[in-house]
Amino acid sequence: MKQSYITEEKLNEFIQSALNEDVGEGDHSTLAVIPANAVGKAQLLIKENGIIAGLTLAQKIFNYYDPSLDVSLLLEDGQPVKKGDIGLIVSGKAASILTTERLVLNCLQRMSGIATFTHRLNQQIRHTSAKLLDTRKTTPNFRMMEKWAVYIGGGKNHRYALYDMIMLKDNHIDFAGGLRPAIVAAQTYLKDNHLSLKIEVETRNLEEVREVLEIGGFDIIMLDNMDNAMMKKAVEMIGGRYETEASGGINENTLRGVAECGVDYISVGALTHQVKSLDISLKAVK
Repeated sequence: MKQSYITEEKLNEFIQSALNEDVGEGDHSTLAVIPANAVGKAQLLIKENGIIAGLTLAQKIFNYYDPSLDVSLLLEDGQPVKKGDIGLIVSGKAASILTTERLVLNCLQRMSGIATFTHRLNQQIRHTSAKLLDTRKTTPNFRMMEKWAVYIGGGKNHRYALYDMIMLKDNHIDFAGGLRPAIVAAQTYLKDNHLSLKIEVETRNLEEVREVLEIGGFDIIMLDNMDNAMMKKAVEMIGGRYETEASGGINENTLRGVAECGVDYISVGALTHQVKSLDISLKAVK
C-alpha cells in the first residue's frame, strides 16, 4: 500500500461497512449447517489470464473478520496470472471462510479486472511519455479500491476526490462567466482560504488554449474532446509551459493516437466504469 489515500483506518471502515451490508444479522446458511468448531481450508483459484489485484485486501478482510484465520499469499498484487494459478490459501474456522468468501471475491474480481485493463492500455502507450490517469467515474463507496487497482495495474491516480484539486471543467467555466473569471476566482479562493492546491483548466478548442495561456496562474491544461490534429497543435502552442491532459471519450481504439500527440497525461474513465471483472473463485480443499 503506497498510495496516501489508503490507510488502515479507511480500510477497516470499508471492510466493516461491507460486512454489515452482506452479513447483517447473521450468515444463516452457514450458521444452519456448519458447526462452530469446524475447521477447513480453501484456495483462491484464478480462472482467467490477467493481472491480479486485491490480494492484500483479501488477507485484511479475512483477518479483520476472524484474526485466527491463517492466510498465505502465494502471489503478489500486480503480478501476471494465468488460468489455474492459486492466489492464496486460507485455513481455520470453516464458518469464517464461508461468511467472508463473497466479499473477498467481489473485491478481488473487480480490482483484478481494473488492473488487467489498465495494464493492457499501458502497453499501447509505453513507446510514448504519456501517463495513463483514472478519473472520479468510480463506484460509490468503492473508489479507494478501484483507484488502488489502477495503481496496481501501472496507471496513475488523478485527483482522488473533489477536495484535493481544483478542476475547472466546462460547466464551472460557463457558470462562472468564462475562462478568465473562473481562473481568477479560483486563484482568489485558494489565497483567501490559505490552500495549496493545483488548478487544472479545461479547454475545448485552440482559441480557449490561447486564452488560458494569456491568463496564466494555473498548473495543468486539459485538452477536452479534441481530434488528434487539434491536440498536436495545442501541445505545440503550450510548448511545455504547462502540463497537459487529454480527456474526453478516449478508448482502447483511440488511445495510441492520442498518446502520440505529445500530451503528458491521458485520463480514461473506462478504466473504472467499463471493466469486466476477472474470473476468480474460492474453492474448499479436502
